[in-house]
Amino acid sequence: MSDTRRRVKVYTLNEDRQWDDRGTGHVSSTYVEELKGMSLLVRAESDGSLLLESKINPNTAYQKQQDTLIVWSEAENYDLALSFQEKAGCDEIWEKICQVQGKDPSVEVTQDLIDESEEERFEEMPETSHLIDLPTCELSKLEEIADLVTSVLSSPIRREKLALALENEGYIKKLLQLFQACENLENTEGLHHLYEIIRGILFLNKATLFEVMFSDECIMDVVGCLEYDPALAQPKRHREFLTKTAKFKEVIPITDSELRQKIHQTYRVQYIQDIILPTPSVFEENFLSTLTSFIFFNKVEIVSMLQRLFLLMQEDEKFLSEVFAQLTDEATDDDKRRELVNFFKEFCAFSQTLQPQNRDAFFKTLAKLGILPALEIVMGMDDLQVRSAATDIFSYLVEFSPSMVREFVMQEAQQSDDDILLINVVIEQMICDTDPELGGAVQLMGLLRTLIDPENMLATANKTEKSEFLNFFYNHCMHVLTAPLLTNTSEDKHEKDNMLGSNKTNTICPDNYQTAQLLALILELLTFCVEHHTYHIKNYIMNKDLLRRVLVLMNSKHTFLALCALRFMRRIIGLKDEFYNRYITKGNLFEPVINALLDNGTRYNLLNSAVIELFEFIRVEDIKSLTAHIVENFYKALESIEYVQTFKGLKTKYEQEKDRQNQKLNSVPSILRSNRFRRDAKALEEDEEMWFNEDDDEEGKAVVTPVEKAKTEDDFPDSYEKFMETKKAKESEDKENLPKRTSSGGFKFTFSHSPSANGTNSTNSKSVVAQTTPASSNGSSSKATNLTTSVTATKGSLVGLVDYPDDEEEDEEEESSPRKRPRLGS
Repeated sequence: MSDTRRRVKVYTLNEDRQWDDRGTGHVSSTYVEELKGMSLLVRAESDGSLLLESKINPNTAYQKQQDTLIVWSEAENYDLALSFQEKAGCDEIWEKICQVQGKDPSVEVTQDLIDESEEERFEEMPETSHLIDLPTCELSKLEEIADLVTSVLSSPIRREKLALALENEGYIKKLLQLFQACENLENTEGLHHLYEIIRGILFLNKATLFEVMFSDECIMDVVGCLEYDPALAQPKRHREFLTKTAKFKEVIPITDSELRQKIHQTYRVQYIQDIILPTPSVFEENFLSTLTSFIFFNKVEIVSMLQRLFLLMQEDEKFLSEVFAQLTDEATDDDKRRELVNFFKEFCAFSQTLQPQNRDAFFKTLAKLGILPALEIVMGMDDLQVRSAATDIFSYLVEFSPSMVREFVMQEAQQSDDDILLINVVIEQMICDTDPELGGAVQLMGLLRTLIDPENMLATANKTEKSEFLNFFYNHCMHVLTAPLLTNTSEDKHEKDNMLGSNKTNTICPDNYQTAQLLALILELLTFCVEHHTYHIKNYIMNKDLLRRVLVLMNSKHTFLALCALRFMRRIIGLKDEFYNRYITKGNLFEPVINALLDNGTRYNLLNSAVIELFEFIRVEDIKSLTAHIVENFYKALESIEYVQTFKGLKTKYEQEKDRQNQKLNSVPSILRSNRFRRDAKALEEDEEMWFNEDDDEEGKAVVTPVEKAKTEDDFPDSYEKFMETKKAKESEDKENLPKRTSSGGFKFTFSHSPSANGTNSTNSKSVVAQTTPASSNGSSSKATNLTTSVTATKGSLVGLVDYPDDEEEDEEEESSPRKRPRLGS
């Protein structure tokens, strides 16, 4: 019992005058040697850590509010509050504080809140009465009362004395009776005075007075007084709005009368603060701090009550199933559904005031009730308000626990089609956002980014969330995300543009601003994937020939979209991954970038700087394969650009590397020269094979058949040793061994492609093949050719995209293979 009585929440007031929850624990009062006095200690109920250690200072003003709150200031801008679960616990600690300060526990404040100058001034004055003498509460005295209330606001000590007098004499209720009389008599002057009086009493900033003014008996009369602002020609109709226009919509039955009263009170007080009272001036901004605290603690209490209500509901499965059935049933009235969704949205917003462990319990309760499958249906509905509220609820859930959402969608994938998966519904809402500025799409994109971020994915001994979820996402969701991008850069549109007489290649660009914005959002997500998803996005890019499709957007009239496409390529190159580099050089994918640079002309703008930075990165990082490709294919077009030294620097790097290779080649004995680079290629391709084999489980694309792999791995060591031992043997024996070595790593890697991607690649890779294929010297055996052909045949639609012509035998094999030739050249 004592634990419950002493259970408190600790709050501190931040710079924005909002209360921050510091945690829940149990309070005690004890003597602390270090502080040399009696102190309040609060230890966290979760781990016993010290949440608060505060000495009870004899001169500090402590205030008791709403029977369960104790508030005080420890420094000029550091306010503290203890919110007790039970009134009895609050009374016990209040008695301890009053005992230390020598005060009667019946008081609501232990010290007068006055500043130094005020103290000095009152010390010099003769003794006065402890209370201010209030005029008689009658119509003829209203002007005098108004002047009194207005005059004390500048003096903290007089405000305290006036508040105490108002409280002791039950003065507020007498004033409200006068208001009713003035209204009946249509006494406009009296009503104006009452406006000033009630407004001044609010600015006294006393919780005990608020409890009287905001009670069910008085609050509507208080609102009535505040309607008669002397500055207005006609009084406002706030009471009419609160009683007739603003209706309390009971979405779920609330039987607790205390909870209903607290909800009504909080709404009306919030209305007074936000709507009725004028914005306080710089000098008045602290006058209503207690009113802000009053509203805040009311909301905390409401959420706690609702949470208890939901826990009781949870036991009634029939009732809960009916509530969520109403939310998702198509027959439900639109207004009713809107009310349900807005209720849960506001409930989630209120829950942010709870401390972490209680907030966690709240969201777990919602998850058990079936909030996620309900959102999946509601987010796909036509009602814009319902969709917007559902998106806000979903954002609260993702912020609370991305793992919970991921677990739900992966379980859902085992039972549902891809089209109705929650993440696909979210993606479709992002794609179909009708807002010209795509406000909703930006919000949804942020949620998707959180869900696919490996940094917040869990890893345990028996389960890796990252690999499981990313496999799910790329198999079930990525095609939905990239659909607008692939549609707007499709080969069909490209051919149609060519038929219409387009002079430039790849001129399919979305001219619609909203579509361009959407594609920019999608590219931002894909760029994030390149940075964080490694082989998943790598396989997807190569399978879909995605970079080529993205670079089509370099021709967009919207510069921001062209920059997004360039940024995507820059992230890929920034990884310095040879797989990506070979893919880029094979597909001649620098061509659209260089065309954009040349088309930009002499304009010095962001596009120009971004392209230059891309090539400067390649030069500084000395990425040899890309440097060679750029110089060999594009230097003539770029050599005239002299306002930066980037391209001359690339040419210098290229020539230095070429000289170095020639020197190394000349230093090798002639008998080994033909095999030197073969060993380098062998080592590289073994690494590549290892990478692809690791992906087999993830992507389900076996590239080399097990029989071929086993055979070539067994053949290679023996044949290589035999070659080294018998390097002076006949040339025919040497040739017989070479094809086995060539096929040992399964050099011809293949990826599945859409027909459009294949067609595009074949037209643009001709120059690359011409530049990179070295002259063949040794010939290719029929055995290697047959082996490669058989692998390609078994794959059906698989066509070679990433083809590595490092070995002389491979180059001839490439030329002799009718299946690969259309992919690499026309």
